[in-house]
Amino acid sequence: MSAFMATLRGRVERAQEAILKARQAGHDYEAELHGTRLADLLDLAARNGVDTTDWVDPAVRDFAMFED
Repeated sequence: MSAFMATLRGRVERAQEAILKARQAGHDYEAELHGTRLADLLDLAARNGVDTTDWVDPAVRDFAMFED
């Protein structure tokens, strides 16, 4: 795994954990902010040809892809 992929994966994992913690605490706005960050990271991965299918829990992935 390249340094780029390792760093990206670590950031994706931290964003996912932050979403789950915020949701458990009832902090919806904070969860949305982390969801936006996760969506940005997944977009960055896609632009660089990185398959993140197995990196993120499907429920969290869906949460990150919300639209207003």
